[in-house]
Formats: sequence, C-alpha cells, structure tokens
Amino acid sequence: MARLAVCERRTLETYVRVELNLDGSGVSEVKTGYPFFDHMLETLSKHSLMDLKLSADALKTPTIHHIVEDVALTVGEALDKALGDRRGIVRFGFAIIPMDDALAEVSLDVSGRPYLHVEGRFTGFTEGLDFNLVKHFLRSLAQSGRLTIHIPRIYGEDTHHVFEALFKALAVALREACRIATSGRNSVPSTKGALK
Repeated sequence: MARLAVCERRTLETYVRVELNLDGSGVSEVKTGYPFFDHMLETLSKHSLMDLKLSADALKTPTIHHIVEDVALTVGEALDKALGDRRGIVRFGFAIIPMDDALAEVSLDVSGRPYLHVEGRFTGFTEGLDFNLVKHFLRSLAQSGRLTIHIPRIYGEDTHHVFEALFKALAVALREACRIATSGRNSVPSTKGALK
C-alpha cells in the first residue's frame, strides 16, 4: 500500500501545503520564500529518500519564524499520516553525519510519542536561520510527527555546514526508521501492539 499524504495548514499568518511520499527517491520541489530553508528541506528529502512537494506562503507580514514553525508542523503531520499505524516499520534510526568542519548525530524513534532533546547549544546564524529556530523546527516536527528525537552531538565552525549536517543526519535517521522491515511486515514494532 502506498505511504502517501497530503496535508495543508492555514492560519492567519501562513498557508502551507505538503505532499509526501515515504517510498520515493528523494525528489523535491520546495518553495518557502527563504532559499537556505528551502535547501535544508531539499536536503531532508534527498537523504531520507522521501519525495516532498512543499509550498509555504506568508499571509501577513512575512517572518521566517512563522514559516519555519508551520512548515515543520505540516511536514510532521504528513509524515504521521503517511506512516498510518506504523505497522512493519523498523522504528529506530541513527545517523552520525560529517560535513567538512561540522558533525551532527541524531537518534530517532518513530514512537508515537513526541520528544526532543538537543545536547548543548550551538551559536551561529546563517541566511535567516539560527540555532533557536532550527531547534524550534525540530520540536514542531517531533510534536506533529509524533517522533522522539535525540541530538547528543552537534558541532562545527561554519554555521551552514552545521545545519546541513544536522538536516542530513535527521534525514538518514528518518530513512532508516521509516523503512519497511524485512521481517515482521504485518506487525507493529512494539510489545504494546501500538505506537501511540
């Protein structure tokens, strides 16, 4: 069965539309109005192998904060919807990704329970994104996607490289966690019999 989802989010501030295919090839078409954020979302699609078509429009005074938050909530909702009851998935994903001077580590559980932990604090700003905004993206994604995300390590000198390593690590962890397991295809990977 195809693992697809289309989700929309409309507030007084933004309108976001997401089409997601969990079993794609990493093809993306992204337009948020913020080129570096587009690049991060394209990176997420490419390395997770999820096809992503996403548009985001500011309906009032455009601010990157509102776009980032509402995009994360809509992508998370689409991910949750495409996963369905999460039957047959691997569930856990891990990645340590270097990018030049930067390194990011992500451990992820498609648990049905939202949680985010980021160890330490990275200071830096690039092309509209800073650490707090990226962390807000991750928290919103975890919330609406019902994911547990731990980031025990993130460092680097170039902020662009740090954020790109982080989005790549998130993507690879998601790819592993969401893939269909070679055995147990008809079972939910939990002793409770449900991921919620």
